[in-house]
Order: sequence, then C-alpha cells, then structure tokens
Amino acid sequence: MMRPESLMMSYGYKPELSEGSIKCPVFLTSTFVFKTAEEGKAHFEIAYGLRDKLENEELGLIYSRINNPDLEILENRLTLWDKAAECAVFESGMAAISTVMLEFLQPGDMIMSSGPLYGGTDHFIKHFLNKLGIEHLEFDATFTEEQILSLIDQSGKKDKLKLIFLETPANPTNSLIDIEMCSNIAKELSSGDQKIIVAVDNTYMGPLWQHPLDQGADLVLYSATKYIGGHSDVVAGACLGSAELVQRVKTLRTFLGNMASPMSCWLLLRSLETLKVRMDQQAINAEKVAAFLSSHPKVEKIYYLGSLENMPDQKAIYDKQCLSAGAMVSFDIRGGENEAFLFLNNLKLIKLAVSLGGTESLAEHPATMTHAGVDPEYRLKVGITEKLVRLSIGVENYQDLINDIESALNVRIHETADIEN
Repeated sequence: MMRPESLMMSYGYKPELSEGSIKCPVFLTSTFVFKTAEEGKAHFEIAYGLRDKLENEELGLIYSRINNPDLEILENRLTLWDKAAECAVFESGMAAISTVMLEFLQPGDMIMSSGPLYGGTDHFIKHFLNKLGIEHLEFDATFTEEQILSLIDQSGKKDKLKLIFLETPANPTNSLIDIEMCSNIAKELSSGDQKIIVAVDNTYMGPLWQHPLDQGADLVLYSATKYIGGHSDVVAGACLGSAELVQRVKTLRTFLGNMASPMSCWLLLRSLETLKVRMDQQAINAEKVAAFLSSHPKVEKIYYLGSLENMPDQKAIYDKQCLSAGAMVSFDIRGGENEAFLFLNNLKLIKLAVSLGGTESLAEHPATMTHAGVDPEYRLKVGITEKLVRLSIGVENYQDLINDIESALNVRIHETADIEN
C-alpha cells in the first residue's frame, strides 16, 4: 500500500469518468439523474438510514446536500492519514463540532471537556448547549485520571455523561491532554448499551502530527480551514471515525444542510497534494522561531511542544501521542496588552490575523481576539492573559521570520509615540 502523500494525487478518482481530466473537476450541480426509479429508491433508503447497505453496495449520487463527487473523493482521501473508516466534511470546523455534539447529546445529558478550548467551541458548549439543558464538566492538563473520575463522581451525573470532548494541543496554550487516558475513562464508565464517545479536536496538529484514533478516540475533528486547506482561501471542517458513528453524523448533516460545497471540496483536494511538504516545512520553521524566542529578553515564557524538558508529565504525553512539535508557538511578552499590541503592530512579514495553519505566518492576541468571548476570569485561570501572543508559523524563510519578530520585539513604546506625534 502506498503512503498517503502519494495517494493524495489520485485516490478515489477515476479520470475516465470525467473526460480523462487528470484533476477532479468541480461538480457544480445541485442534483443528479437516476437511471431508474428503483435506483432512486435504493439511494434514498441508504441516505436516510432506512436500511443498511448491502454487500458491495454504494450510496449513489442523489443531491449535493447529501453527496457530490468532490465531497466523496475528498472524504475518501482524508481517511488515509488517520486510517479512519469514514469521513464527513462540513462547511466549517464549528459545523463539524456542533453537529457531533448535537448528534450524541440530548437534554439532560452531560458533556465533559478539556480546557482551554477554542473560543467558538467554548461558547457553544457553555452557552448554546446549556440552553438545551446539557450540563458541562471541565478539566485541564493538570488533572490525573483519578482526579477526573473524582470530578465525575462528585457531579452526581455519572450516568448522564455521554461525550468527552478534547482539544489537544489546546488553543492557544499548547497544553496536552492524554487521549488514551480519556479513552480508558470512557470505557470504564460506559455500559453495554450506553457508550461514552471520545471526540478530539486535532486542528492544531493536523492529520500528520497526531492520530487520535490510534490513541483510542472514537472521533477526530478538524477545522479543515487550517493545515488541510493551508492557503487561507477556504473554510471547512471534517469528522472522522468508525463507519457507524460517522454515518450518524452524516445523517444529521443531511438535515442540517451544513456539508461542504463542491468548490470548497475541490480547493481542499488541491491542498491535500502539498499537505506533507507544507507541514514539514512549517514544523522546521517553528522550531527555529521557538529557539529564537526562548532566548529573547522580552519573552517571559514560551508555549511550544518542543520545549517541554521541564514539564515531565506533558513530555510523557508528547512522546506517546505526538509525531512532531507542530508549527504553533505562543509566548508571554514581558508587560501586558500594550506591549503585546506594540509587537503585533510592528510586524511586517507576519500578518496580524486570526486562523492558523496557512502557508503564510500569522500573529494574533488570543485574549482580545479568538478568545474574546471566553469568561475573563476563566481566561486568566488557563493562562490566556493580556501578555499572551499566538503565532502560526508558515513556509517562509525562517530567518526572515526571525528577523521580523526581532525587529518588532525591539520597538519601544516611546518610539511609536514619537511617530504618532
């Protein structure tokens, strides 16, 4: 079997079905023609979950809200990196996350999550799910297995726990959660007919640098906008896992109507061909940038997975489940918001923008941007302070990135004041 980076060029696509085109065309059609009424009936029976597929039977093309050639080929290719049975692609990462939560939770249930989470996920759990009567427990990277089990016991809702949602590494602190430990907790607390699902947001590591399904997770989720898309020109999400679980997710996706469009899928197919070379270079660049930041006098603390020597518990998790230190580097600048903004406003090559995982390097201020909607006291508790800056490292020449960072760090407040006056 060839490796995923080779299969990204052709897997799941037959040129002879598309006039010999070497690349999959964009199928900009809303609906598809059935050969017979019987065929149409059979397709809908499978799509709506009215019966299981027969041996060697495939879901035929029906309507682009249900399936589309670009969507299906993309989903097939994405399964390769995580060795998943099935994949469902969405029009955004939050669409993937919210659909999974809505499928596996109902009023009266409880969700447990790691913290911190991306601000949008945090808001969806603590505000939207709360309105549906779904309770929430949270733990962080400092909790042991025994402490998590104790937290569940103390809630008095052990029998209501249906979903454990992890984001690891955490956005924006790079904190690591032990996926295998959480999987063991889920297995211990599951009963015969009530399985607790473990879902992992793997956006920070992309499909290359961490494989949660190998660590016992049931579902792995991505904002495909990030490394998978990689060019900051498409918004999308993905969910991967077993055929049974992903089919449930796909069925709800059909009725919510939040699947990715043919054009979004085509853009992601293009991006998958260079995924490995992009991510390899980004990881190399991030290592160089992190080394520079770690010795700069204006940097108080660095949050980077390649710098865990003094954190043995985190290092043990890293060694077990991570294949790279990744390309996300956060750091505390000496001072506070003024100093952080001064740095951000004086970057030239690195762009001041949210998102991550693209070919271009980006910088942002989590406390006032991506995590602005998170409770202020909670932000401080998990280390998302006014002095924290987040960098997403791209594919530029690493020395140019370091020079840009050094120049911005060396600007003094009175220098910009003189310019403004």
